[in-house]
Parts: sequence; structure tokens; C-alpha cells
Amino acid sequence: MVAAAVGRLRALGRDWSANPAAMPDASKYLIFGVMAFGQFMALFDIQIVSASLNEVQAGLAAGPDEVSWVQTAYLMAELVMIPLSAYLAQAMSTRWLFVFSAGMFTFSSLMCGLSWSIGSMIAFRALQGFTGGAMVPLVFSVGFTIFTGKQRAMIPAILGTVAVIAPTLGPTAGGLITDAFDWRWLFFINIVPGVIVTTLSVFVIRVDRATPSMFARIDWSHFAAMAIFLGGLEYVLEEGPRKDWFGDDGIAISGWVALVAFVLFLERSFFSPNPIVKLTPFRKPTFVFACVFNLVIGFGMYASIYLVPVYLARVRGYDSLQIGTTVFVVGIAQIMSVVIASKLSQRIDLRWMITVGLALFAWSLWLTSHMTSQWGFWELALPQAVRGLALMLCIVPSVTMALSVFPPAELRYASGLFNLMRNLGGAIGIAVVNTLLQDHTRIAAARLGENLGHDAGGATDTIATLAQKMAAYTPDPAQALLLARGLFARVAGREALTIAFDDIFRLMAWMFVIALVMVPFCRPTNLTNPVPPDAAH
Repeated sequence: MVAAAVGRLRALGRDWSANPAAMPDASKYLIFGVMAFGQFMALFDIQIVSASLNEVQAGLAAGPDEVSWVQTAYLMAELVMIPLSAYLAQAMSTRWLFVFSAGMFTFSSLMCGLSWSIGSMIAFRALQGFTGGAMVPLVFSVGFTIFTGKQRAMIPAILGTVAVIAPTLGPTAGGLITDAFDWRWLFFINIVPGVIVTTLSVFVIRVDRATPSMFARIDWSHFAAMAIFLGGLEYVLEEGPRKDWFGDDGIAISGWVALVAFVLFLERSFFSPNPIVKLTPFRKPTFVFACVFNLVIGFGMYASIYLVPVYLARVRGYDSLQIGTTVFVVGIAQIMSVVIASKLSQRIDLRWMITVGLALFAWSLWLTSHMTSQWGFWELALPQAVRGLALMLCIVPSVTMALSVFPPAELRYASGLFNLMRNLGGAIGIAVVNTLLQDHTRIAAARLGENLGHDAGGATDTIATLAQKMAAYTPDPAQALLLARGLFARVAGREALTIAFDDIFRLMAWMFVIALVMVPFCRPTNLTNPVPPDAAH
């Protein structure tokens, strides 16, 4: 039985590097399914620890500043690998890069679960993010290489769904796993699926051939500049909201180092005889617009994924299960819209499609900007459903505009750069909304204080009423009054925080409206045209 199964896998894994699009549909779907699941694992693990950082901190005897690096290390390393993956895929072949990435991702997951200190955890999380980052852009480039016609129309929809649902599920699933078992199982759950993905990848992914000589010609200065630039930028964005941005010496130094590295990165990209990252895809104006759209979509997607659970936890006091069931409306709406988006992409001009998508996304954010401190599942259902639908109408045309016009060799680099834009948009979005949330909460609290100062009678009467009710729990009138004032202050703080959330969602809505201005400048794209043949083949 085992021998027969291996034989079938070998048959499915025949070498199709000369003409990947000619392989049988069964082989295409198997390759795409394996790689898409690997992408899901990598994106799922970005946020899986976010709801369990307190447990990780306690388990490893770490400080609050140290435990935050469990997230930051993963994101920094992933950002570096995403654009690097194109060069490595050309040198190693897509098959062996994906096998290496899936295998090392599985190994690093095991070691994260076995971590004995916060230092070892951070190191293994960085390795996990670095190796997992390669699986994200590879599936995009392979999907657009092996599929043509109507089949290709489903690629942006399916991968867009994975890109949104995986990080959305991460915090909720992580909280449930920690409650049911232990925080170490956040990483152990990757082992069995990781082994399966790695094993299948060995047998079935044969879509191109390796060029090992490229390893001898690596421009190490280009690689170092890219790593320092992206790592430094991610550090500034992650730590900035907590450390007063450039008011902190460490953030300021990191920012300047990242800027210098960026200049060197550009110089090497243009003048190196063998650049690690080729910026040639940016010669196509449509690709540039698609990347800007992806930056905006990443900003709105990750910021909204971050903000709604924070609102539910801090304002409504929801637990992880309640938050998960509330925000999952976005995922359900998105799954329902996959077929709609893929069919529309074959029948209408993609510029009309992304116009509707951006407009709906803006409307969903505008609806959310009317939240009160009493909003829950039903009040958030419509805005989140609209956002889930809008996401697919934004992602499908932006992916198609970006990747449908490149031959396989250049497609790798285009996919890496395009996916980098989404992740950068998300990192920038979370950093910006974190800062705005703090600032706007202070502003709203000050305005509430001013209004209460102008009409102190209502506040005084409310506190007196609360003190009478508190008297039932304490015989001391002074203690009852103190409790009443504390409760009133918490209510006022909750309302100020809710106003801040509304302000941020309103600003984000305007950002999507502004993005609509770029749509008329995009050229029409035909998704059903095959990818131009690669001259190398």
C-alpha cells in the first residue's frame, strides 16, 4: 500500500519544468493545495501567540519588553525572506526551497515549543518567521505559472481568502489552544501538518529547475542592506508606539540605520551585477498601482483585524471565544464572496471591480466609525460582512493586475515585492492606529472633561446616585463615594476610548476613498491570457 501510494505520488510529481502549464489538472491542484496550506501555516502563526503572550511570559520568566519580541522577531524575519525568496527559488528551484522552508518551519515550531528561555524562544521564532516567509510568495508565483484561463481566475480569490482568514483565526485559535492545553501547543500543532506538507512537496512540486551557480554570485552587501532596512523598519514600527517613536534614542538610531540601509539597498538593486532583489517589475505602471493598492489594502485589513478585537476586549470586556465568534463574520462573508469575485474578474473590467471593492471597504469602515460602547455581535455584523465582501473585490483585481503579465522568471520577483507591500501595509497600519488610539483617547478624554466642567451638575448627580448604590456594599460613606467616583471615571474612560476608535475608523475610510483616485490611471488587464513564456525555457 505504501509503495503504491509513493508510486502514485511520483507519477503526479513528474518533472514539468519545461512547460508547467501543460501538467494534468490533478497535479496542478495537488501542488497548489500543498503550497496554499503551507502559506496558511506561515500566516496563521503570525498572530497565534498574540492572545497568549501573558502565558508565554510567565512560562519563560520573561519581562514585558522581552516577550513582545516573540511577535517582533517573527515579523522582522518574515519581511526579509519574502523578497529574498525569488532569488532563492531561482537558485534552489521552487521545489527544494519550499521543501526547505516547510521543513525548517516545522523544526523551528518544535523548538519554539521546547524553548527553555525567552532568548531561545526569540531565536526560534525568528527562524520560524524567516523560513515561513518563503512559502507566502511562492504559492502566488506557482499558481500564476501553472494555471491558465478560467482556472487562474480562482487563484487570487483562494489565496486572498487564505491571506485574510489565517491571521484572523490566529489570536482566537491561539487563545483556545492555550486554555485547553498549554501555550507550548501553539507551536506543537504545526508539527504533523508541517511534516505532511514537507513530504508531499518533495514528491509533487516540480515546476522549474535549480541554478546552483547563483549561490556563488550572491551580492552579500545587497542582502545585508535589505535585511537591515526591512528589519530596522519593522522594529521601528513595532516598538515606536510603545516608546514614543523618535523621542526614544533606540528608535531614532534604528530609524537612521534603516534609512541608510535603504539607500544602499536601492544602489545595489540598480547597479549590482547580480542583485538579490530585482526591482524591474516596477517598470510596469500597472504593477506599481497594484502594489500601492496592496499597501492600502494591507493597512486596512490588518488594522481592522487588530482594532475590532481590541475594542471588544477593552470596551466590551469580551473573552477570546466571544471575540472569535464576533470577528469571524468577516471570514464567513469572504468565503461566500470567493466565487463571486472570481467570476466577476472574468467578465468585467478589473478597474470597475476594484472601484467597487475600495468603495465598499470605505463604507464598511465608515459604518464601523459609528460604534458606541454597547456594540456587540449584531451591531458589528453588517460592517464586518461588508468588509469581508469588499476584501475579495479588492484583493482579486489587485493580485491579477500585479502578477498576470509577467513570465515565470520575473513572476517570482514580482510576487515577492507584491506580498511585501501587503505586509508592510499591515505593519505600518498597526503602528499608526496604535499611536492614533493613544493620542485620540487622550484628546477625547480631555474634551469629555471640558464638557463635564461646563456642566458639572449632571456628573455630580450621577456620582451621588452611584454612591447611594455603593452604600449597600460598604457602610463607610466616604468609601462608597470613592468607589462611585472610580466607576464614573472608568465609564468616562470607556467612552473616550470608543470615540477614539470611531475617529480612527473614519480616517481609514477616507484613506480608501483617496485610493479610488488612482483607479482610472490603471490599464485594463485580462486575467484569462496565459502568462508569457519564459525565455529561459
